[in-house]
Parts: sequence; structure tokens; C-alpha cells
Amino acid sequence: MAKITRTVVCIEDEPEMIDLFKLILTRRGFEVIGANGGRQGIEMVKEIKPDLVLIDLMMPDIDGWEVYQHLKAHEDTQNIPVIVVTAKAQSIDRVLGLHIAKVND
Repeated sequence: MAKITRTVVCIEDEPEMIDLFKLILTRRGFEVIGANGGRQGIEMVKEIKPDLVLIDLMMPDIDGWEVYQHLKAHEDTQNIPVIVVTAKAQSIDRVLGLHIAKVND
């Protein structure tokens, strides 16, 4: 039986972080495609339609929340799962994330 490869788009402005995600996830059978920043990430997600998107919050062109909102606002990308990955651990960022994602508790 053929093995199904899941595709992940990693939207990150730090190439080292993309490499780290690739290292970890390819060992587990995922294909990881890196996008350098929010604008490139949005275009890649629209084109590739991955199984999962990883988004950094702090990027110079478009921040991760804007990317998230853009993806969820478009019919062709709104059902793709998104994980926000960040070094920011401030409470306001958590509250903002829950508000934007419309998550209850």
C-alpha cells in the first residue's frame, strides 16, 4: 500500500526555524514547504492547499494574525488547520489569538 505524505506549509521569516520544522516533521513522514514571510505564505497555501499550516506571529511583512485571518476568510483555504507558533508568551497575545480564532475557553 502506498504511504500518504501529508504536506505542511511553514510560514516563518527565520530560515533556521523553517529548517528546524523540516528536520522534525520530515522524520515523521511530513513534507514541509517553507514560506519566507506572510505574503509568500498566503500565496503558497492558496497554490498548494496543504494539510496543515504553521504560522509565526512576528514577521516583518504581515504578522501571523493577519495571515491567519486572510486564510480563514477565503473559501479555498478556510478549512485548512492552522497552528500558530511563537516565542511570544504574553497573556495579551493569547487573548488576541482566542478572539481572532473565535475559540471558547
